Amino acid sequence: MGVLLKKPIVLSICLALSGCMNIPKLAENYQESINLPANWQQQSESMTVQDNWLAQFGDENMMQLVHQALDKNYALQAKAFQVAIKEQQLISSGAVFWPSFDVSLRSSRTKNTQTETLTTTHSLNLNLSYELDLWGKLSDADRQANLDFLAEQALFMQAKQSLVAQVATAWFKIIEAEQLLKLYQKRAANAEQNLIIIASGYEQGLNSALDVYLTRNEVNNELSRVATQQAELVKAKRILERLTGAYPAGELIVNADLPKLDSAISLGLPANLLTKKPALVASWYQLLAKDANVAYAHKQRFPALKLTGSLGNSDSELKELLSPSSLAWSLVSNITAPIFNAGKLAAEQERARLERQISEQNYLDTLFNAFSDVENALTTEQSLQQRYITTVRAQENAEAAQTLAFEQYQSGLVEYTTVLESQKRAFDAQSSVIQIKSQLLSNRINLHLALGGAFSAPSELVEAK
Repeated sequence: MGVLLKKPIVLSICLALSGCMNIPKLAENYQESINLPANWQQQSESMTVQDNWLAQFGDENMMQLVHQALDKNYALQAKAFQVAIKEQQLISSGAVFWPSFDVSLRSSRTKNTQTETLTTTHSLNLNLSYELDLWGKLSDADRQANLDFLAEQALFMQAKQSLVAQVATAWFKIIEAEQLLKLYQKRAANAEQNLIIIASGYEQGLNSALDVYLTRNEVNNELSRVATQQAELVKAKRILERLTGAYPAGELIVNADLPKLDSAISLGLPANLLTKKPALVASWYQLLAKDANVAYAHKQRFPALKLTGSLGNSDSELKELLSPSSLAWSLVSNITAPIFNAGKLAAEQERARLERQISEQNYLDTLFNAFSDVENALTTEQSLQQRYITTVRAQENAEAAQTLAFEQYQSGLVEYTTVLESQKRAFDAQSSVIQIKSQLLSNRINLHLALGGAFSAPSELVEAK
């Protein structure tokens, strides 16, 4: 009989061992097999991604706001708690490699209905349970938990970099809004001054009533722009206050200018993104975690070897429970192997495999989106730089034309509509210079974010609490 029982067990173990040799896994050189671009389409001379990119703007006020956001931003703090949760899950996963002990104390009372006697029984047991990591199944589960933790850490770093980029962009948006407001206020003041001059000329019979109406309309339009821009400035400040955790203080005071970018950015090689950009690192760890889950689901289908032991006693008197002479112990080992479960374990393995395929496609999508983000930011910067140069020239010409048109109008050489048209062109050019300068800064920030460069020097990194 013993021989007959041993054969199925040995057969099960042999099948399990042969099955473990065919666990579907990602290729070790998976990342090297991806067809990555060798160089950027607009390759710089430097082969190292630029770190500490915040320093290039030379704005201490912005740096203080960044550190404040890293310390007080609610969304970032929530991300930090998610990392802490994953860390606890990792600790919990590692606990399976250790035996578990539990103690139980039980008291019961029974009554014999025939003799009408009561019997009291007390029992005390110390139980041990331990599963051997026979096929590496527990190691796969622990590996998955470790990779999930690393992925969450990378996502936290990506959240920090994104927050820094949002704060820097919001800061420059406020400066842009303030400069536009000053421009609109200046335009409104000029329009009011023009109205005084035109109205005086009308009273003297030098100008027509139409010129007065057109000038009044221009004044009202400029005042409307001022009111609109004042609201935009308040909104821009409110966005930054929310990012830095200062809302609704409303105490943000800005006295700065938009810096001009004179230096090119160090791009590094496209392959650097695999290890530099936290979002890509997180996506890779998530893929590896799914791969570990496939191995775990695969090994769930094989026998499990567990050891159980107990030490305890049962007596009618509590004081006798710990008596050495009456203690009893047992040690049992058992092997359990699934035989029939209606395809449940096979379906779980297939589901894990499909989830890994989804994660693989997500990784590839994230990877090539990252390359595209860099290339698009480079193209945008090149376009904005050219637009900035030509718009500055247009501004100079428009301002000169505006002054000349008003002088010619006062001399009776041109109609007032010519003056209005020249003022509009000068206004558009002036506002465009400010807006393009701000767009250049925002795009440069997005480029740094796309490349994954550190926003600060290593010694200056601030950990979110």
